[in-house]
Amino acid sequence: MAGELPITRNPVGAEKAEAIRCAVRLATAMGDSRLARMEDAAGLFALLSDPAVHAPIYTLPRPLTLGSVEDFIDTHFLEREVGIGLLFVREGEGGQILGYSDVQVWPEYGAGELGGALHPSLHGQGSGARGAAASFGWMFETLGLNLLCETAALDNVATQRLLDGLSFRRMGEVMSTRSDGTRRASLVWEMTREEWAGRHGRV
Repeated sequence: MAGELPITRNPVGAEKAEAIRCAVRLATAMGDSRLARMEDAAGLFALLSDPAVHAPIYTLPRPLTLGSVEDFIDTHFLEREVGIGLLFVREGEGGQILGYSDVQVWPEYGAGELGGALHPSLHGQGSGARGAAASFGWMFETLGLNLLCETAALDNVATQRLLDGLSFRRMGEVMSTRSDGTRRASLVWEMTREEWAGRHGRV
């Protein structure tokens, strides 16, 4: 996550923050995706090796190798233990990894961010938008978040359209830092729990 995020920082009480951490620790699935396991490393690496998948995403490890993907999974194990992060994978028939979701949480602000990608064979079918909307709803409902904060590269038109289409509010621009220390400009959107409920139904 970029250090500048979330843009809106409304601290929640200690009890609320701990409830969010507990919800993260207890989570095992998000829709049709399950928690990533170390044995998923090779399949996840195969998915992420495609530039159409990894190029727009600043949170992925760099350089991208099987070992760095294993470290990426292991880091999420540790994040889940302390209640600040989750890594899910979506399997196709035969066990191929067709997508992943990276959930990052700021319990102290009741806020979270969702990242991820789908296999190129699933692009352009509307499944990405439907899956993202379901995942955002899950983060509000299951994790008990008050705010979602999302980012996209300046040239990532598909994600920009998705977030605008879901009525996220544009909040400006920040510099996002990749794992290798390089930086890129990112557009930022936010959505509160109340805004989501008003636009997309009860949470």
